[in-house]
Amino acid sequence: MRKLLKGLAVSMLGLSMLVGCTTQAPGTGDKETGAKKEEITVGLAISTQSNPFFVTLKEGAEKAAKENNMKLITVDAQDDPAKQISGIEDLVQRQVDVLLVNPTDSAAVVSAIESANRANIPVITVDRSAEGGEVVSHVASDNEAGGKMAAEYLLEKIGKQGNVVELEGIPGSSAARERGKGFHEIMDKEKNVKIVAKQPADFDRAKGMSVMENILQSNKDIKAVFAHNDEMALGALKAIQSAGLKDVVVVGFDATDDAVAAVKDGRMGATVAQKPELIGKQAIEVAKKVVAGEKVEKNIPVALELIKQ
Repeated sequence: MRKLLKGLAVSMLGLSMLVGCTTQAPGTGDKETGAKKEEITVGLAISTQSNPFFVTLKEGAEKAAKENNMKLITVDAQDDPAKQISGIEDLVQRQVDVLLVNPTDSAAVVSAIESANRANIPVITVDRSAEGGEVVSHVASDNEAGGKMAAEYLLEKIGKQGNVVELEGIPGSSAARERGKGFHEIMDKEKNVKIVAKQPADFDRAKGMSVMENILQSNKDIKAVFAHNDEMALGALKAIQSAGLKDVVVVGFDATDDAVAAVKDGRMGATVAQKPELIGKQAIEVAKKVVAGEKVEKNIPVALELIKQ
């Protein structure tokens, strides 16, 4: 009996020593215990994926997110302000760590940004700014400077005289407002230059063509066209060619592949290059710093370049 009790005591002592030596908490098994930080999730609310510029911007963000081991969730507003607000609300509900917003409408998007603010989700605007809400940083090209570049090029090509058409982007978007402002700061100083038509075509190629067709029905004495983006410029170019007009200088904005090709083969005069892939990349890099608690600049410019004949 004594031998049995002694053996039992030794067994219990061994078991106690085994339990005391383990370094894992109960229930953890072979999993890591907090050594690895959770993946950062970034929401991207983009204005449209029908425009090649924004497709490239998203691709730049996706590539940068992958390189930084971050998860990117994209919602496409399809150029509909209401749809964008709904998409942002969805990203807020999904509790993303940081929100990138490329506004369809700079004023309409404010309420959605404020929702993110209330949820303590940092907001970064991309390419287009917002008219309200708390935004920690804005990553974009200087649209106003780009408008000036386009105007200076046009004036040089037409000898500072003649009729000019301006095709505007989506009313309410910061890009349309800023590009137009820069353009007019230069053009309005010229007494021998007249802006004979100034109409929105919503950054869309088909609308750019139809708007230009309507303008040409009433006035074919056109020397140049400035479109707030390449899609409208390419649409306008098609209308001009269909009307049999020659030597009309067309300048766009964004430097999409189609526009650059049109410049190289002499159909378009020039396009202002914004480098959308770089904008997307820098937006992700800023997001990473914000999540890490690092201080970031309020405005982060991306260099412009005029691609011309």
